[in-house]
Amino acid sequence: MASIRRTLSPVYHDRHYENGGAPFSPSSTSSSPSQKSSGKHSSSSDPKASRRGPWRRPFYQFLAFFLIGFLLGMTPYGQIDDVNRFDFEIKPPNVEESLKRREEVAVDGVSFSAESKNKKEEEEEDFAPRKLVIVVTPTYNRAMQAYYLNRVAQTLRLVEAPVLWIVVEGNAASFETSEILRKTGVMYRHLVCKRNMTSVKDRGVHQRNTALEHIELHKLDGVVYFADDDNIYSLELFQSLRQIRRFGTWPVAMLAPSKNKAILEGPVCNGSQVIGWHTNEKSKRLRRFHVDMSGFAFNSTILWDPKRWRRPFSHPTRQLDTVKEGFQETTFIEQVVADESDMEGVPPACSRILNWHLHLDALDVPYPQGWVVQKNLEALITVK
Repeated sequence: MASIRRTLSPVYHDRHYENGGAPFSPSSTSSSPSQKSSGKHSSSSDPKASRRGPWRRPFYQFLAFFLIGFLLGMTPYGQIDDVNRFDFEIKPPNVEESLKRREEVAVDGVSFSAESKNKKEEEEEDFAPRKLVIVVTPTYNRAMQAYYLNRVAQTLRLVEAPVLWIVVEGNAASFETSEILRKTGVMYRHLVCKRNMTSVKDRGVHQRNTALEHIELHKLDGVVYFADDDNIYSLELFQSLRQIRRFGTWPVAMLAPSKNKAILEGPVCNGSQVIGWHTNEKSKRLRRFHVDMSGFAFNSTILWDPKRWRRPFSHPTRQLDTVKEGFQETTFIEQVVADESDMEGVPPACSRILNWHLHLDALDVPYPQGWVVQKNLEALITVK
């Protein structure tokens, strides 16, 4: 390798050295290791000092500002009166005030529990189950049957549930009646009376008895109401039936068979107590109770739980077909109640007419099978 020699500049020749030594004299070279070692020690100690120095000063500044802020925070800035309010004296608790507070809390707790109980009772009353209304309707095949059944069904659809509609036909269940009942949207049972019915009077009696047997057999609990399909009923009537405890009755407006006058028949009430009867027909004044078949309702448990009502009769409660027409109502009611004291006037004072009995049916007029016209009608007026 090529060697590089460094020549001394003239400056170094003019410099005076201590002890008169030359720049490369032994004295100078011997002292250099000690100087180097001392330089090393000094250089090794300086970084530590530099490391400790930067964090000490901010720490002391932070501590000083913290103390100043703490003192400022504890210094009151209000008026002198506010300073005097600070009372560092420990006082014993007031026993009377603590007892009063406890009593108030206890009273509040009792009142709160009472209010919660009242709310629960109100909610239970609101959600109390309603009585079942059992509507019994005997029907038979005729021209106006579909009109009558649909009219009754439209009224029952507006009644609050639960409502059970028992429709009874004679001999056999017709397809037309079944179709009407399925489309009404009312809970129903379609029954058939197998008894041999020779007259119109016997037909209605046996059909109602079939429904009574069904209620007694299945022990249906509710209020039974005989609603013929050709009558007109108000919604208020069915809403009032659930208020009946044992036996309820009300006046009924009827159109006379001659269709030239109206007849009002039913109880006369003082509040809910029955005190007499009103009728326009002289031929029926011999009856014990002057009421129409659609003018009363009763508790169904009378049929299958007679001990509850202390009924004197041991035989089943049924309508009789051996009595004269117009006396089926009174003979049936005599089996249910003893006298007017067991009755309830509906509505109170019996002051409103809730249903109407109209004799508007066309006799011996058949309806088309399936309610379908088989042949086209003759065009009496043609389109030009």
